[in-house]
Amino acid sequence: MEIRGRDLVQGLPKTIRVRTNEVVEAIQEPLREVVQAVRSVLQETPPELSSDVIDKGMVLTGGGANLRNIDRLISQATGVPCYVADRPELCVAKGTGVALENLEAYKRSILAAK
Repeated sequence: MEIRGRDLVQGLPKTIRVRTNEVVEAIQEPLREVVQAVRSVLQETPPELSSDVIDKGMVLTGGGANLRNIDRLISQATGVPCYVADRPELCVAKGTGVALENLEAYKRSILAAK
């Protein structure tokens, strides 16, 4: 694939070719950290919520959820079904909008988190 941007040394526009295996190698460690973070959260999840997570699975949100097969990677590592939200990169903004529109309903949850 071609990547276009500014060369940090020369300060000029530049196009480079990046092979898939180079991208895979570059993101392996961050992906391991994501998987470990998910596993840690699942280990800390109260038993009454764990059964819901096992039954219904996890929904992945944020731009990282667009990484091909990340749902399968996390599902294989945790044993929990994973699904990618529709337009995952917009979920935080949409959720914040819903919370702001319904501030009174969410007030107790927001204050309890402090």
